[in-house]
Amino acid sequence: MTDAMVRYAMSRGRRNLVAVAAALLAMAVVALDHSCVRPALVNRGQSAASQDAADLQKYEGKQFTVAKVVDGDTLDIDIPDGNYSHTRIRLWGIDTPETKDPRTGPMYYGQEASDFATQAALGKRVTIHLEPDRKTRDKYHRLLAYVQLPNGTFLNEVLLSEGYAYADLRFKHSLYNKYKQLEGLARKQKKGLWEKVAPEQMPQWRQQRLKLTTDGRGDHAKPLAESRLSEAETAEVNN
Repeated sequence: MTDAMVRYAMSRGRRNLVAVAAALLAMAVVALDHSCVRPALVNRGQSAASQDAADLQKYEGKQFTVAKVVDGDTLDIDIPDGNYSHTRIRLWGIDTPETKDPRTGPMYYGQEASDFATQAALGKRVTIHLEPDRKTRDKYHRLLAYVQLPNGTFLNEVLLSEGYAYADLRFKHSLYNKYKQLEGLARKQKKGLWEKVAPEQMPQWRQQRLKLTTDGRGDHAKPLAESRLSEAETAEVNN
């Protein structure tokens, strides 16, 4: 065999080795996709379910002391949560005006809502109730809860009834309709923020939901559906 033939055979051998290596690499990628990536996705789902179950066992129906009121709809209770010394609660079903959010700055009636929540809950022994069939945490990992005060009332509902909060219509929960009605009664009676709030002072999500229209003077017209409760709805709340 000539030198040229030897060099040609060796060159073909190297090309074959490269092709075999590429094929093995492709097989390894496919195997990795089935053995690592997909189980990781499943594990994340399992972790969320485990978090819900653990939260229900740890908090549901239990009593804790309110250690801090962050603002009208957010507070801390005196039980560790992961690396934190307290558990942060976001009240289910309501949205109070912001006081500390740098994106909005202090909003109309935000300080009043925060002061009211502080007076009602700070230092009190409260009972925590969760939604059994819904996620227990929001995207900021705060615990979503109904907070029952020592006198048996719920802070969520008191804030709504006294006009310190909006019914948060973005997320469904078991008391969704009741909370809409509680807000409606406060609005009808011009309690709290409902006495003077202008539509442009409301949270952005609320402004979008109202689908505000303007008249020739630039005044905002309140949609009829948002301003009235039927007699049947009023009776249901009172009962």
